Amino acid sequence: MALTVAIVGRPNVGKSTLFNRLIGQRLALVDDRPGVTRDRREGEARIGDLSFNLIDTAGYENAAAETLEGRMRLQTEMAIHDADICLFMMDTRAGVTPADEEFAAIVRVAGKPVVLLANKAEGRAAEAGVYDAYSLGLGDPIALSAEHAIGLGELYDAIIALQPEVGEAETVDDDADPNKPIKVAIVGRPNAGKSTLINRLIGEDRLLTGPEAGITRDSIAVEFTWHERPFRLFDTAGMRRKAKVNDKLEKLSVGDALRAVRFAEVVVLLMDVTAPLEKQDLQIADLVASEGRALVLGLNKWDLVEDRQARLAELNADLAETLQQVRGVPMIPVSGKSGDGLDRLMQTVLDIYGTWNQRVPTGALNRWLSEVSQRHPPPAVSGRRIRMKYLTQSKTRPPTFFLSCSRPDAVPDAYRRYLLNGLRQTFDLAGVPIRLMLRSGENPYAGKSRAKR
Repeated sequence: MALTVAIVGRPNVGKSTLFNRLIGQRLALVDDRPGVTRDRREGEARIGDLSFNLIDTAGYENAAAETLEGRMRLQTEMAIHDADICLFMMDTRAGVTPADEEFAAIVRVAGKPVVLLANKAEGRAAEAGVYDAYSLGLGDPIALSAEHAIGLGELYDAIIALQPEVGEAETVDDDADPNKPIKVAIVGRPNAGKSTLINRLIGEDRLLTGPEAGITRDSIAVEFTWHERPFRLFDTAGMRRKAKVNDKLEKLSVGDALRAVRFAEVVVLLMDVTAPLEKQDLQIADLVASEGRALVLGLNKWDLVEDRQARLAELNADLAETLQQVRGVPMIPVSGKSGDGLDRLMQTVLDIYGTWNQRVPTGALNRWLSEVSQRHPPPAVSGRRIRMKYLTQSKTRPPTFFLSCSRPDAVPDAYRRYLLNGLRQTFDLAGVPIRLMLRSGENPYAGKSRAKR
C-alpha cells in the first residue's frame, strides 16, 4: 500500500504552496487570504526517489459541525485518520499562535507520526519563529520555505525515518486487520520441548518429537487460531553455544532459527525448567532483545518441579540481574506434555504484542520528562548543566523514543538507564525492548549567521 502523507495546520501557513511544490504542478489554489482550500485535495508527490500520496487539507478552525468551517474541519480530521504521516505546518513569521497550539494538541491525540514544518523560514527574520516551534511538542522543527524549495532534503529524511518499515506495519494497521496472523517464534536450547509445545497448542502431532535432542532442523511455520485470533507459529532448531556447533547442517539450522527470530513479532524462549539456567538461555534472550522483538519466557516441564515457589524465585533473581534490556519480561510456567498453562501463555503473547505496538502520546511523554528531570536532573559535565528539551516517540515495534537535549554526547549511561527504566515503569512497557535515541536539535542557522558576518 502506498504511503499517504497529509499536510495539516491552521489557515494561511502555506500548505497548498508545499502541496503544489511536491506534486510538481499548480493543482491547489494559492492566495494570501486564509481559507482558500476547503476540500481535501490529493496528488502523487515526489521528493528525490521517494513517492507518496499527498493530501492537502483545509486550515483547521474551531467551528460548529453544521457550518462550512465545521465541515471543512471534519474533512481535515478524516485526512489525519487516513494518513500514515502528518506534516504539521506553522508560519515562522507569525510565530506559534493559540490556533497552532490547539491544533497541535489534536494531532498528538490522533497518535500519528508527525513532522513539524516551520514554513516561511527564508532569511534571518524567521529564526526566532523556528525556535518558537519547539513549544508545540511535536519534535524537531524543519526550517522550510515551500515557496523557495528550502528544506526539502530535511523533509525527505524525516519522511524516510517515519515511514513504516517492510514487515513492520504500525499498530493501527494490525488492529484494523485482526485477521493478520501474529508471527511467533518458539526458540530455545535443544530438547527444551518446543515441538511438543506446538503440537499440544494445535491439537495434532504436526511436528516430530522425541527424547533425542536436535530432531527439528528447519524452521517450520504452522498456522494456528486461538480465541479467533490467527497466529503463525515457527518451530525452530535448538540453539547450542557457538563453540559446540561444528556440524555444517547444525550451523544452517541455527542460522534458520536466527532468521525466524528476526522475522517474528513475538518470541517465546522455551526453557527446560528442570535444568539449570545456562548462559546460552540468557544469550538467546539478549539476541531477541537486540533484534527488538517482544519476549516471553516459557518455563516448560513445570509439572516435574517439586518446590515451585523456590524455583520461580530463583529464576526471577537470576533474570533480574542479567536481562536489563527487557526488565519485567513475563515468565509463564507451562507443560507442553499435559497442556497446563498454555492458555495463559497465549494470552501473554497477545498482551505483550499489544505492548510492543504501544504508542505513547507526546504530551504525556513531555509531562513525564519535566517531572523526572526536575526530581532527578542530569549531572553537570565539565561544569555545564545538560538541559532536557523534549521527548517524542518516533516508532513502535519496539517502542522507540527520541530525546532532544543540549549535550547528548555528555549524557552519562547511568542517567540514560534511569530514563529508560522510568519510561518502562510509567508507561507500562515491561517485557519489551525499548530504544532511547538522543540528539541535540542544534540551531540550523548557527553556521550561516556567522558566515554572513
